[in-house]
Amino acid sequence: MPNVIAVIAARMGSTRFPGKPLVPVHGIPMLGHVYLRTRMCRLLDEVYVATCDKEIYDYVLSLGGKAVMTADTHERCSDRTAEAVVNIAAQGGKPVDIVLMVQGDEPLVTPVMLEQVLAPMLADPTLPIANLMGPIKTAEQFEDRNEVKVVTDLAGNAMYLSREPIPSLKMGDSPATHCKQMGIIAFRRDYLMRFNALEPTPLERRESVDMLRVLEHGDTLRMVLTNEVSMGVDTPQDMEEAARLLSKDPLLPMYSQRGTV
Repeated sequence: MPNVIAVIAARMGSTRFPGKPLVPVHGIPMLGHVYLRTRMCRLLDEVYVATCDKEIYDYVLSLGGKAVMTADTHERCSDRTAEAVVNIAAQGGKPVDIVLMVQGDEPLVTPVMLEQVLAPMLADPTLPIANLMGPIKTAEQFEDRNEVKVVTDLAGNAMYLSREPIPSLKMGDSPATHCKQMGIIAFRRDYLMRFNALEPTPLERRESVDMLRVLEHGDTLRMVLTNEVSMGVDTPQDMEEAARLLSKDPLLPMYSQRGTV
């Protein structure tokens, strides 16, 4: 069986919401929700948090978890993840085969989501990368530039990603038939290193969507649909909505005593 690890990238210096990884939600720092819920995935051999902040590093260790310090110059989650994988390898241990990159601001992540995105990678050893996507539920989400829309081919591989509302609604269909990218991506370890070594590509820069780098180099990006409810937290208002959703979440009681500070 391949060695599969998750790397959760987190930093305190968010432009729109500084310090958000350690802001408490139901008494647990947001990052604690992400870490403890990721740990529930049965397909993972280990879970690490990659960070440039000592506060985050110390919190993860207080949970009995594993954290890796990285440079504070990374602009992209994939850059921080790649450095973390290199640092983990330098510490010895079993070679990593698949790296599951999880954004540190997804407090509603579920083990089911992680199993879904890992499934095609485990089934097809030639597949370099898989990215989770979810349904767009409202016209507002379809128009929102913070939501990256995805168009796929009949095999489920990405054809294009954009912050613009694609594909067109001119045929009278509903935004509910469209999908958005989610911040949960599984990389073959060697492909992560290749991806990280490549310069940002023209469409990637134009759209501010780093997965376009995969497509512009002619590689396969498998998109995996999930109907699990999740959301990224970019603002204090998002945190309030995440708290509301977590209050009814069936996983919360399973770990609520472990992540408190």
